[in-house]
Amino acid sequence: MHTTPPFTLFPGSRNWKSAALAAVLFLAGLSLSGQSADSLQIRKIFDESLLRGRSYDWLNHLSNQIGGRLSGSVRAKQAVEYTKKELEALGLDRVWLQPVMVPKWVRGTSEFAYIESEPGNTNNVPICALGGSVATPVGGIKAGVVEVQGIEQLQQLDREEVEGKIVFFNRPMDASLINTFQAYGGCVDQRHGGAEAAARMGAVGVIVRSMNLRLDDYPHTGSMSYGDLPESQRIPAAAISTNGAELLSTTLKLNPGIKFFFRQYCRQMADVLSYNVIGEIRGSEFPEEIMVVGGHLDSWDLGDGSHDDGAGCVQSMEVLRLLKATGYRPKRTLRVVLFMNEENGLRGGNKYAQEALNAGEKHVFALESDAGGFTPRGFSFDCTPEAFDRIVAWKPLFEPYLIHQFIRGGSGADIGPLKPQGLVLSGLRPDSQRYFDHHHAETDTFEAINRRELELGAAAMASLVYLCDRYGLPDQPGLRK
Repeated sequence: MHTTPPFTLFPGSRNWKSAALAAVLFLAGLSLSGQSADSLQIRKIFDESLLRGRSYDWLNHLSNQIGGRLSGSVRAKQAVEYTKKELEALGLDRVWLQPVMVPKWVRGTSEFAYIESEPGNTNNVPICALGGSVATPVGGIKAGVVEVQGIEQLQQLDREEVEGKIVFFNRPMDASLINTFQAYGGCVDQRHGGAEAAARMGAVGVIVRSMNLRLDDYPHTGSMSYGDLPESQRIPAAAISTNGAELLSTTLKLNPGIKFFFRQYCRQMADVLSYNVIGEIRGSEFPEEIMVVGGHLDSWDLGDGSHDDGAGCVQSMEVLRLLKATGYRPKRTLRVVLFMNEENGLRGGNKYAQEALNAGEKHVFALESDAGGFTPRGFSFDCTPEAFDRIVAWKPLFEPYLIHQFIRGGSGADIGPLKPQGLVLSGLRPDSQRYFDHHHAETDTFEAINRRELELGAAAMASLVYLCDRYGLPDQPGLRK
C-alpha cells in the first residue's frame, strides 16, 4: 500500500526531512521574492521623486507666489484654491473642500521695542507679537523688567516684585539635547502660558526669548493663550530675538533699574470660514479602510511657511502622485488632507476627526509631515507593540536610503484627534538640527529648502504608505504574514 509522506508540497521527496527542508527553502524564497518586489517598488518611488518630482515646484508656488498663510487671511484662501486645483490635475478619484471656521488674528503694523538704560540712552531690539496676543496701548508700554527662567520661577516671586513690570521669560532651549524637538518642548510653555501667569500677578506685559538654538536677530512668533482670563485683564506678549534676549539679560544684570519699551498693534477678529483640502484614491479591495497622509496648509506670517508646513503639504500631495506614477493602486482608500489652522487653534485637525466620526469612517493609518523639509531620517509611530513589530520589520528596506530610524513616540498634531479610532499614527522625522533656526520666524522661506532633501522625504512617506497598504497592520483585513 502506497502511503503519503508527511510533506507532499514537493512530489518525489524521498523522506520527510528533505521535504521539510525543501518547504522551508521554498517559503524563504517566497519571503525573499516579496522583499525583492518591495525593494523594486520603493526604488521606483524614489526614482520618480528624485527625477520627476513635483513637490519642489508646488512649494515654490506656495511660498513665492502666495506667501505666509496665516489662518483666516487672503493668502490662506489662495493656498486652498491653488492646492485644490493641483490635486484635481492629478486625476484623483475625488477632491473636495471641508469647511471649518478658523480664528482670524491680525498682526498689524510692525512691532517696535527698545531697552532704556537711562533717559535718552536706548538700544533697539527685534521683537514680534505672539500669535493671539492683544495690542499694547497706542503709545506703547514702558516699564521695569523682572527676568525669570520660566513660569515656575515666576510663581515663586512675591506679587510686589512683579506688579506693574514687564516679565522677561529667558529660559533657552537646552543645546545639550540632540533631539531639538525635546529642547523646544522643554521651554515652549513660557511662550504659551507665560502671559496668563504674569497677568495674574499684576504684570503689564510679557517678553519671551525666542525658541531658537541659534543666536541671531530674528524673533520667532508662536501661539499663546490667556486661559480663562477676561479680556480686561489680558496683557500684551511678544517674542524677542535670541541676540536681543542676551542683550536684555546682560543689561539687566548691570543695571536692574532699566526700562523696556514695546509697541504692537495686533488684534483678534471674528472667526472666518476656511477649508481643509482633501483628495483621495479609492481603495481597490478595502475601500472602507482609510489611510491619511497630510500636513497643515496654514503658516505664520513672518516668513512664507516653507518648512512649517508648506513642505509637509507638498510632500503629502506628492505621495499620491508617486503611487499613481509608479503604477501602484492602493488596496485601501488613500487620502491626502491639507489641514487648516494647526498653528493657532488646530481647528482643521479637530474638524476632520469629528466629520470622520460623524460619517462612521474607519481610519487605519495616518502619516503627517510637520517637522520641516530637511533630510529624512526615519519615522516615529504611535501604535501598539504588535503594530510596531510589523512596521520595524520593514526598516531594512529603508536602510539603502539612510532613512531607518524607526521609533515609538509621537506623530503629528493634526492627525492626533484621530487617535480614539485606534489606528496607527506616524510622523516623518527629518534631521532636526536646523529646524528651529527657521521655525515661526522671518527666515522660514523657500531659500532655506533643499530640493533633494524635500524629494527624499516625499519618497520615504510614499514608501511607508505603500508597505502599510500592501501588507496591512494588525486587526486590518488583508493582513499578509
